[in-house]
Amino acid sequence: MRHAVRHLKKADPVMCAIIERIGPCRMQYDEPRFHSLAEAIVYQQLNGKAAMQIFKRVTDLAGDPLTPEGILKLSEAQMRGAGLSKQKLTYLRDLAGKTHSGVVDFARLPDLPDDEVITQLTQIKGIGTWTAHMFLMFALRRPNVLPTGDYGIQMAVCKHYRKRKIPKPKQMEKIAKCWEPYRSVACWYLWKSMDTKTM
Repeated sequence: MRHAVRHLKKADPVMCAIIERIGPCRMQYDEPRFHSLAEAIVYQQLNGKAAMQIFKRVTDLAGDPLTPEGILKLSEAQMRGAGLSKQKLTYLRDLAGKTHSGVVDFARLPDLPDDEVITQLTQIKGIGTWTAHMFLMFALRRPNVLPTGDYGIQMAVCKHYRKRKIPKPKQMEKIAKCWEPYRSVACWYLWKSMDTKTM
């Protein structure tokens, strides 16, 4: 991680200023398994506390850590009772079904290149490119992911790189070129920069 931070500070003066203000990188990682992706689905478009309670109710019913078999044994009524929307329970069942049948193989994901991981994961209902990017960054620990569709990253680029409008993916790729091969670390700093009060 120190090597990544040194590279970013040297490569980009704007990033250097952000790093100086925030301090050491403390990225928190998850395990690249079914449970993590199921959790990501439950957390989509919900505030942290509500999502945490729903997820706890689901794991109380299906087992912790979650498995495809645990999800598949639940009835729709049980899943709705835990607080899942009809849409989310459809997504979870699709993830469980595709994992159970081997369409998605979590054991193989660490060996696949980023674009193939994205292709695998986006076959699942409710998993878009953004969720696949988060899984790459925080579960598979890939160092060079740039989630151009992430609103927080767009806003941070807009603010720190003095863009009048939300930057398009091509513009973001151009700005991020010098961050390679550590774009994931740069993104962590950008997210943090929007949480941190500045003078």
